Amino acid sequence: MTAITPVVLCGGSGTRLWPLSRKSFPKQFVPLVGSKSLLQLTLERVAPLAPQVIAVAAEDHRFFVADAMLAAQVSGTVVLEPVARNTAAAMALAALRAKPDTLLLFCPADHHIPDAKAFVDTVLEGIPAADAGAIVTFGVQPTLPSTAYGYIVPGKERADGTHQVASFIEKPDARRAQELILSGDVLWNAGIFLTKAQTLLLALGEHAPDILQACEAADQGSTTEYAKDSGSETIFVRPVRATFEQCRAQSIDYAVMEKHHDACVLPFKGQWSDVGSWSAVADLQPADGEGNRVHGQGLAHRARNTFVHAPHRPVVALGTDDLLIIDTPDAVLVAHRDAAQEVKDVVVRLEQASTIQAIAHRKVSRPWGWYDSVDVGERFQVKRIGVKPGASLSLQKHYHRAEHWIVVKGTAEVTRGDKTFLVSENQSTYIPIGEVHRLHNPGRLELEMIEVQSGGYLGEDDIVRFADRYGRPSSEEASN
Repeated sequence: MTAITPVVLCGGSGTRLWPLSRKSFPKQFVPLVGSKSLLQLTLERVAPLAPQVIAVAAEDHRFFVADAMLAAQVSGTVVLEPVARNTAAAMALAALRAKPDTLLLFCPADHHIPDAKAFVDTVLEGIPAADAGAIVTFGVQPTLPSTAYGYIVPGKERADGTHQVASFIEKPDARRAQELILSGDVLWNAGIFLTKAQTLLLALGEHAPDILQACEAADQGSTTEYAKDSGSETIFVRPVRATFEQCRAQSIDYAVMEKHHDACVLPFKGQWSDVGSWSAVADLQPADGEGNRVHGQGLAHRARNTFVHAPHRPVVALGTDDLLIIDTPDAVLVAHRDAAQEVKDVVVRLEQASTIQAIAHRKVSRPWGWYDSVDVGERFQVKRIGVKPGASLSLQKHYHRAEHWIVVKGTAEVTRGDKTFLVSENQSTYIPIGEVHRLHNPGRLELEMIEVQSGGYLGEDDIVRFADRYGRPSSEEASN
């Protein structure tokens, strides 16, 4: 069998799944199916094809990707986009990292495909066409006249078992979607591609040479960082920011696929969802006799076709019809099912109003663990902090705030000035303003503590780093 290298595209802000998905923590990283994220499920799905993968992600999400790769028991290269430039540039960066004859399988990180074997079998069917120089795309058998997806019209059958693509149709309105479904000969465009690296690069050179040139220039000056965790090695590649910023943002469909002479399609008959709205998330849950679907501590009483997402506290839907109710610790969404695709418009309005919940969660993940902003007031802020076993925060200081640390679980190794000492459960310590300090978890279990900040300025940009094992800059708008 010809070897395939999976390329997982981890971009996208996932604003249609706000307030659970936010720009700082998009939907592909959120545990949406059981305890697993869509990214981890994608990596597990492609693992039978190859143990080494390429991922393309934003710099801010590099450790989310590394954690998912570790959980999925795969390793490989993570190309870190300095800025988002859509799928054409992301795929070009990945292809430039592969040998010319390598078959690359490009997969979005945020799709849900329960039947992994059926997916792999369909991919393998596309190898002869891709080996012969075609760009193979995979279409999904439609189940309803959706306006959320683009469509593919298959043409004549080829000798390799695929069908030539007759045309691509962008997301239609409701009337046109109904016509397409009734025609009986269309597929949803899943945005999954199989092709040789050199085939893609030649196609970009023909149809979008400016995108290819910008990516080549950014890649030529890229830097590489190696990180090991539990025996698995991840390679981080950083293209040149100033060069990549000049690249035009365009999807691969517009840049190449709609113009390319040798594009073919294979139908995928299994279950598939791009989990692109709360209606799609609701469909992942079993329904009761009234069509209600509940996740967590929700309760639907005298309700119909209502979805309640309530992982943190009881949320009751009483006498409701066709509602989506999503509860998070710092924001709540209540929407009619018919308005599910408009959530992204609400996020834009929240951003324009400088509402922090539009972008970030109260609980924030960090490479060393997490912190949860429990309370904030004039001249004080309270956080819960969790530190992974063996992990350390950066050696740092603050100009405007002091910190009180109380350990509630585990043992902390604290560096304060020129002293290093242990702080056990129910013990505390104090970090004065301007004191150099570090927090380390020397144990095998997660360290949890309460941090009380006090001072005249408590902004997250009041941090100076002297040493950091995660390669972060000396000062940035991020805590610890």
